[in-house]
Amino acid sequence: MALTRLLLSNFRNHAQLALMPEKRFLMLHGPNGAGKTNILEAISLLVPGRGLRRAALSDMALKDGDGSFAVSANLSDIQLGTGTEAGAPERRKVRINGAVQSINSLAEWLAVIWLTPSMDRIFTEGAGGRRRFLDRLVLASAPRHAAISGRYDQATRQRNRLLSGDTPADAMWLDAIETEMASAAVDIDAARHEMVAALSVKLAEVQEEIFAVPQISLDGQARPSADEWRARWRASRGRDAAAGRTLEGPHRVDLRVVHAGKNCDAASCSTGEQKAMLLSMILAHAELIAEKRGEPPVLLLDEVAAHLDPQRRAALFERLDQIGGQVWMTGTEEALFREVRSDLGQMIAVGEPMLAPVE
Repeated sequence: MALTRLLLSNFRNHAQLALMPEKRFLMLHGPNGAGKTNILEAISLLVPGRGLRRAALSDMALKDGDGSFAVSANLSDIQLGTGTEAGAPERRKVRINGAVQSINSLAEWLAVIWLTPSMDRIFTEGAGGRRRFLDRLVLASAPRHAAISGRYDQATRQRNRLLSGDTPADAMWLDAIETEMASAAVDIDAARHEMVAALSVKLAEVQEEIFAVPQISLDGQARPSADEWRARWRASRGRDAAAGRTLEGPHRVDLRVVHAGKNCDAASCSTGEQKAMLLSMILAHAELIAEKRGEPPVLLLDEVAAHLDPQRRAALFERLDQIGGQVWMTGTEEALFREVRSDLGQMIAVGEPMLAPVE
């Protein structure tokens, strides 16, 4: 599971860019605003979702271009492509080996995990960010998770519209929608719990003297059956109508993270400890995916080495080598990657700074 070629067209500040990875560690270096993170964002669009920035598609197109962009990558004999067309800047299309496919079908071919500086806030902001983070972890091992989650979200939106309408909603119609929601909810719950349990085993193996050890759990919600979900939603129709949204369900779950060594909630830990716990989770998850899918995922690590001392950088690069997958890293200076073995690393200089940086 490694990119052998990456082509960008009219993406962010890259009018045309072609990269041919030759080694497992691709180290993108250059000044701030050169477009290093843009390259990682392009790769993150090769799996379902909105990419590592969660940006609007129209914002990804080259400024002063025609509004379209394209990202294409080769994985051995498979070609993945995604992008937009001029005149439809918010409609994303996907092609696999030239054939039009659904966005969710990308998960069958590639698993991509990323870590960016903006994710440092994941422990202190709302539950939505942690939930999306957990679902990305699940998606890398269970490609069907994207389609199931999409089905649940669509049914939930339909229910909300019916409950918020000017006229009373048809009870039989609501029953049908809630049945669809319940079927998806059970699968979503099961996939999340399975991921948390498996990842917890991996995290227990982390060497605490080098990497922080987080303990993870879901927020204590029991796992209702489909019948129990239907009964809950049927009973809460009046309350949900008043609120204008569905107040209970998998879309309300939170991921709880505790610093094991200090028995302290992650939100109360220092910024450095939060970064360390997040990195531990990403690395443990990469190892887990390598075991479950039979090949390691592609890792995108934005500015990961910037705040590590040489000893911890060396430990990080050694751990990444052990995981065995392709790793894309960014940094302002080549010196940040000094500890990477020459047989593993390929240095890639990224252009001159832009007048209005987007990274």
